[in-house]
Amino acid sequence: MTLTAAPGRARQAAGWRPPAPAYGLGLAAAGVAAAWGVHRLLPAVPLLTAAVVLGIVAAHLPGARGLVRGVCRAGLSFAGKRLMRLGIVLLGLKLSLDDVLGLGWATVAMVLGVVAATFCGTWWLGRRMGLRGDQPLLIATGYSICGASAIGAVSEVSDSDERDVATSVALVTLCGTLAIAVLPLLQHPLGLGDEAFGRWVGASVHDVGQVVATAQTAGPSALGDAVLVKLVRVALLAPLVAVLATSVRARGRAKKAAGQAAQGQAAQGQAAQGQAAQGQAAQGQAAQGEAQERRRPPLVPLFVLGFLAMTALRSTDVLSTTVLDTAATAQELLLAAALFGLGSAVHLPSLTRTGARVAALGLCAWVVIAGASYGGVLLTT
Repeated sequence: MTLTAAPGRARQAAGWRPPAPAYGLGLAAAGVAAAWGVHRLLPAVPLLTAAVVLGIVAAHLPGARGLVRGVCRAGLSFAGKRLMRLGIVLLGLKLSLDDVLGLGWATVAMVLGVVAATFCGTWWLGRRMGLRGDQPLLIATGYSICGASAIGAVSEVSDSDERDVATSVALVTLCGTLAIAVLPLLQHPLGLGDEAFGRWVGASVHDVGQVVATAQTAGPSALGDAVLVKLVRVALLAPLVAVLATSVRARGRAKKAAGQAAQGQAAQGQAAQGQAAQGQAAQGQAAQGEAQERRRPPLVPLFVLGFLAMTALRSTDVLSTTVLDTAATAQELLLAAALFGLGSAVHLPSLTRTGARVAALGLCAWVVIAGASYGGVLLTT
């Protein structure tokens, strides 16, 4: 008779270990719990802001630094990407078509103009300043749409480097946090009533939580208008991601065509001169273009379709308040875990090389969006 070991002993004998992402996801959950505690003690600090800051702290604490960069890295990266997608899908439940129409077409047009001016101006300026990689694109997206959530969505289709994503999230979060303290001080000097102030906040502050924290200082009417204007900006995330996905696919096709052309030229040269090395190099370029074509993102990513589907579902008014509140809580927790993961990828010493330029771009972008939105509010009220 053959005896079989108990499943637990068999796994132990075989050296079984929990899946690699489990460690990082556990650390992310602990980070969310800590961020929630900070938010409860200091209500003026949004949960998402606390999550990013705690992620950065964890990446530099002597005791936690080894875990963040080692065994927990896979799970933290998983949180920064996959959980971010789920949070963005649930974010769609905060927006309905009736809310957008209730603002009036003048306000919607104002938001479109502010987003376009901020995105194009920040992207252009970042490129002129020589920032590395996708930092100009990601910072422009974060400032113009909805902060760290938009950066996470765009980085999915642009396949951005994790360090660029982390740096952009840290900058946008810092400026959005400063807005909580600075903008209320400017309401009366700028001559803005409560509703006008709310629209200015909704059009210029990055993250939804930061908008709420800033606008509530002027009362419920300011808060209501601020959230509606902000959600219109959030709705622009879907078309922006679709346009960028189209651009990435076009670049992939162009590289593939260039590789095929080089392969044909090399084949002719090889026949005439017998240069095998040149032919192999051209074949490698063609293979690289084909690989990029196979990896090209869909025209509209699934999580963006999910965002639009949730918005359409919210517009039907079939969901109860309990369901919407539960979804809002889940969405905030998912985004908090994702932002903790992104914050843990920030390496402050490496920022010293481009820190001054990144900070300068952030300051300029802040001036652009605050000025454009202020002018837009004056024109539409």
